[in-house]
Amino acid sequence: MSSIDVARVKADFPILKRVVNGHPLVFLDSAASAQKPIQVLEAMDRLARESYANVHRGVYTIAEEASAKFEASRAAVARFIGAPSTREVIFLRNATEAINLVAYSWARSNLVEGDAIVLTEMEHHANVVPWLMLAEERGIELRWAPITSDFVLDLDGLDELLHNAKLLAVTASSNVLGTINDIPLLVQAAHAAGALVLVDACQSVPHLVTDITAWDADFVAFSAHKMLGPSGIGALWARSELLEAMPPFLGGGEMIRDVTKTGFTTNELPWKFEAGTPAITEAIGWHAAIDYLEDLGMDNVRAHEVSITDYALGALEANFEDRITIYGPRDPAARGSAVSFLLQEIHAHDVSQVLDEYGVCVRAGHHCAKPLMRVLGVPATSRASFYIYNDEDDVDALVSALKNAEKFFAI
Repeated sequence: MSSIDVARVKADFPILKRVVNGHPLVFLDSAASAQKPIQVLEAMDRLARESYANVHRGVYTIAEEASAKFEASRAAVARFIGAPSTREVIFLRNATEAINLVAYSWARSNLVEGDAIVLTEMEHHANVVPWLMLAEERGIELRWAPITSDFVLDLDGLDELLHNAKLLAVTASSNVLGTINDIPLLVQAAHAAGALVLVDACQSVPHLVTDITAWDADFVAFSAHKMLGPSGIGALWARSELLEAMPPFLGGGEMIRDVTKTGFTTNELPWKFEAGTPAITEAIGWHAAIDYLEDLGMDNVRAHEVSITDYALGALEANFEDRITIYGPRDPAARGSAVSFLLQEIHAHDVSQVLDEYGVCVRAGHHCAKPLMRVLGVPATSRASFYIYNDEDDVDALVSALKNAEKFFAI
């Protein structure tokens, strides 16, 4: 039973009042990007109307107001993930840039030819391509942790994979399978082998209580736009001792303490890695999104998602039986709310297009996870992903639209 009043939540999201092709909008693509409540939109508009100015530069009133609000946003992000210090929270454009920061700054300063990085077969391209680029440039060995037939990580050979490795880069929750990985266990194994751990937390921070202290990881990347906030801003959390030792990622304003004709000294953390004017308005929107989620309570968010995912899995199985293949763990408590599936022999893109005729929005494609698609032996899947503003009526609308898709392609 959900502990969230979904009807009340839906009322906070202006876009959910839309009608598409004569049908109420049913948004089931939050794993790609979540919708924004009015509280987030108003917070960003209020800053733009009343106190927008560049941050950390001016000493006039609205500049100091903007700077204070910007840093309050950083404090909110730190609090939300359980970070011990705001100094360890670096604002960036998104999680992809955060992972690239680690690849370019930490990895290129510490890894040499022959060193190994361990990835998993369920990684998003953002946590694959930077390491492929590094491997090509430096001769780094990439090792891959496989998945089982039950769509979870196969840990039987983990110790061997981690032997003499320098980094484990792993998703906290798969954007395709929904699989939730045991990050503390993986971190413990990696640290025992002498490897650091980077966690792609894009699909977990918006949905689960996050305590990076309990994770004990070394780097954590995540984005605002998947947790009700705006696009264009994300964060890297990393241990301060690592950040202090890492060279700057980008050069320019804000990240310097001093510049001469012959050199420069870097600013202190976190600004050492925040060159140029940051996403000021977006940071304020992120703060409002965090306030919204905290008001709901992340335990309640998780309980709601387990409930709606269980209902969705049951409804899909009951209505389509052996005509549908669902990828990911069946136990809703072991997975996130992204449900990837294939309906009979109908291509995922065709399914998505038919569903759009009924106002139902699902993702179709490889979901930026082509290595995983090849492991699954499919070119693409359809994916319905649920969040706080989805209820059983939305699942029923999905099922009804899928039945219409079956009828359409049976003609």
